[in-house]
Amino acid sequence: MATIIVDKDGQSITGPSSMPSDRLFRGAWVISGTVISEDLATAKDIFKDKIREVRKPLLEAEDVVYMKALETANTSAQTASITKKNLLRDATANSSIDSATTIDELKEAWDTSLLGTSPY
Repeated sequence: MATIIVDKDGQSITGPSSMPSDRLFRGAWVISGTVISEDLATAKDIFKDKIREVRKPLLEAEDVVYMKALETANTSAQTASITKKNLLRDATANSSIDSATTIDELKEAWDTSLLGTSPY
């Protein structure tokens, strides 16, 4: 039984001669002849969507921290919470994402100090 692979544009291929080593950016695959590669611009969009997915519960948790600081009038905790929420909101605008020229550089752009363990 042959394996048929379909790329992001709907092109299909049976038995590629070359393809990416992992499926992390499967939605960015592009077929050219018998070679499957990854479209970097599409991969960056997928990467940013993953950041949005991961940061959603982090922002929600930080909202709780802020509300508790607000209730106790702890202005330093409020400021710290606001700073963290702004960093989370700006995570998709990280310059290392836009400047990545390879998939490996894109994977390295994950900010573990802000978002936690990288899914890549």
